[in-house]
Amino acid sequence: MSSQLLSLAALPPIRNSNIPTPSTSSPTKFSASATFHTLSQRTHIPSHVYNHPSALLLEHCTSLKRLRQILPLIIKNGLYGELLFQTKLVSLFCNYGSLAEAARVFESIEDKLDVFYHTMLKGYAKNSFLEDAFSFFCRMRYDDVEPVVYNFTYLLKVLGDNSDIRRGKEIHGQLITSGFGLNLFAMTSVVNMYAKCRQIGDAHKMFDRMPERDLVSWNTIIAAHAQNGHAKMALDLFIQLQVEGQKPDSITIVTVIPAIADIKSLRIGKSIHGYVVRAGFESLVNIETALIDMYSKCGSVGTSRLIFDRMTEKTVVTWNSMIDGYVQSEDPEEAMTMFQKMLDEGFEPTNVTVMEALHASADLGDIEKGMFIHKLLDELNLGSDVQWIHGLVIRTCLDKNVFVMTALVDMYAKCGAIKTARKLFDAMDERHVTTWNAMIDGYGTHGLGKASVDLFNEMQKGMIKPNDITFLCVISACSHSGLVEEGLRVFTSMKKDYGLEPAMDHYGAMVDLLGRAGRLDEAWDFIQKMPLEPGITVYGAMLGACKIHKNVELGEKAAMRIFELNPDDGGYHVLLSNIYATASMWDKVAQVRTMLGKKGLKKTPGCSLVDLRNEVHTFYSGSTLHPQSKKIYTFLETLGDKIKAAGYVPDTNSIHDVEVDVKAQLLSSHSEKLAIAFGLINTSPGTTIHIRKNLRVCGDCHNATKYISLVTGRDIIVRDMHRFHHFKSGTCSCGDYW
Repeated sequence: MSSQLLSLAALPPIRNSNIPTPSTSSPTKFSASATFHTLSQRTHIPSHVYNHPSALLLEHCTSLKRLRQILPLIIKNGLYGELLFQTKLVSLFCNYGSLAEAARVFESIEDKLDVFYHTMLKGYAKNSFLEDAFSFFCRMRYDDVEPVVYNFTYLLKVLGDNSDIRRGKEIHGQLITSGFGLNLFAMTSVVNMYAKCRQIGDAHKMFDRMPERDLVSWNTIIAAHAQNGHAKMALDLFIQLQVEGQKPDSITIVTVIPAIADIKSLRIGKSIHGYVVRAGFESLVNIETALIDMYSKCGSVGTSRLIFDRMTEKTVVTWNSMIDGYVQSEDPEEAMTMFQKMLDEGFEPTNVTVMEALHASADLGDIEKGMFIHKLLDELNLGSDVQWIHGLVIRTCLDKNVFVMTALVDMYAKCGAIKTARKLFDAMDERHVTTWNAMIDGYGTHGLGKASVDLFNEMQKGMIKPNDITFLCVISACSHSGLVEEGLRVFTSMKKDYGLEPAMDHYGAMVDLLGRAGRLDEAWDFIQKMPLEPGITVYGAMLGACKIHKNVELGEKAAMRIFELNPDDGGYHVLLSNIYATASMWDKVAQVRTMLGKKGLKKTPGCSLVDLRNEVHTFYSGSTLHPQSKKIYTFLETLGDKIKAAGYVPDTNSIHDVEVDVKAQLLSSHSEKLAIAFGLINTSPGTTIHIRKNLRVCGDCHNATKYISLVTGRDIIVRDMHRFHHFKSGTCSCGDYW
């Protein structure tokens, strides 16, 4: 068995001079009947051995390289067979993770003490060599080595880390039969093993059966629930721990804080923060990092930043938490600022950092930030201008991480570079379901519904099954492209072929699909037949469709249902008001405005952003706050004359209570027109203009932008709240279907 487990080097057999060596002994063979010496028979260490320079060198050895330099000196001085050196060599090789070299020393010892077996097993387990650890444990039993409690705890840890529940149960059984069933340390390891194998019920059962529990046991079971989505139970156990007289330590706190973040309870979070201060844990990096994450997830990113700024020591995890806090708080600009600052301070980004930065870049739509040329260009044929984080991904060897690459695909798609996203997607050796979702959704938001459906069909032929997000992406893609029949087929397949129950978002997407296509009666009938109570997203999709197709009757019905649900966004009132305005029902418009005022609701102001030379420029409708405002408005007057000469006619139907010339003036100062003018003024001819809009592009701006692209010869990419519009030579990629 041993010869299969370990490869042996040509080291001299180790013999103790005081013990006769059987003539038939061999370092590669062992027998169950062999005699193994106990430590008491060989505890005496001669002074010339203990005080030898080689022993002192071993005592102060700090690296595997140094250990390999010392080994020849030990052999040369004839000390290779001494207990002190045997013990030290096996232990140090194990500690430095060189189990092959530890095994060579171990196998060359003819009279192996039990302690050597325990050290080797610990080495295999601590270095996560699962198969070797388990096989070596079997060998120990064959060699009649009496197991100690630590043998089981090391094995249980590595089995838990590898989620090997079958063998974990085997070791649990052997632990019991070996008499350690009441051992506190052993049973805590059993609880931890079951928890890491996601058998939380079994973990809790073992915990409940423990006759005594210490703080480590409590921390283990709290972590089991906190890390497996049982936040409330984790908090209940945290309270029970204190009721039973235990005092939470720093490990308890850092374990329970993520549970608070999961339930987003700012009140409980502040209470725990108070305990942290009183207990003197505030200076601990891991606890401060957990607090940063907790406050961000509870919607208080400002508090997170205060904690972050006063930290004297930070880790890459701390930076990740702060960057993610800004991403989740929809502040991608600050997230990117933090990311750049992190790099400036010399921290090396991890895959988590890069994914967060990619999400922030995707939200910003910033594809040209600090571009780098790197060695991957030739391999992927991506051209010379690749987003700077992409270069960082390659340099930090994260280009093989499926989740990082998925984030990269998502970033390119959300930045308007859908072809580059597809090249990366095709180049990936491994894809996760989220990878497929990112690419399918990317096609959808770019109005490439057929490509989205084709990719979905390709996915169905492979091993990775679509999930509920996949179906939402495909249905939305069909909605953006008017592929009604395809969308209906996909929706039916979701439950019929995959057993997935549609959620509210799926129903909302279906209403949007039917409504955009003008099948309003069918959409309303679909809502009435829903198996669950329709929410705001469903009626909102219906109201939006009624606005597009000028249907007052159904628009009123949808709006009334929305108002009954008390939305905190005044946008729905504005939609209804616009429907009335289009129908010249001005008294109704006044009623809706009055209702809006009484409820204290406000319309989200239209805002357009354009990135130029690493700076984000923000424009609001009619605003004159930008330093170049005078220049922008002058340019727009000239541009307006050019597009009118080309055939543009302002759509003033949605504006009322003002003169016709004022209506045209108001339209010309919409935020996207200001942003486009700024981009045209400050970039060279031929440069593509990238604009981001926080709301749906209005009909007049959409029409005007088509003419602007025609008269200026510029490509203009506008990303609104729902999709991309690629304007070129007087046409839009959406085909006027949006």
